[in-house]
Amino acid sequence: MDFYSMTDKAIEVELGARIKSLRLRKNLTQQQLSDAVTLSMNSIKSLEAGRAKLSTLIAVLRELGALDSLDSFIPEISISPVQLAKQQGKQRQRASGTRNSKPEHNEW
Repeated sequence: MDFYSMTDKAIEVELGARIKSLRLRKNLTQQQLSDAVTLSMNSIKSLEAGRAKLSTLIAVLRELGALDSLDSFIPEISISPVQLAKQQGKQRQRASGTRNSKPEHNEW
């Protein structure tokens, strides 16, 4: 599936549909799932409709036994030994952003 060609809303709906499909494969009702994760059934309905909080998604994935799929969803970034030596154990805290190669021309 080409997620880049989809709108954000379409991706949310697709993820909700996949969560619903996973719940149905586990043969759980929305009520059973909401009881298991101690959330309201409206939270489960919202998740399956693509309108949920990230914390709801995490709780539901944990209950459905699919939390390990987050590794393939957003893999952990590994650092090269050369970069590690340059940083001397320090983790990056900020992004540098892009810098202009030419200073801005002031009309004054």
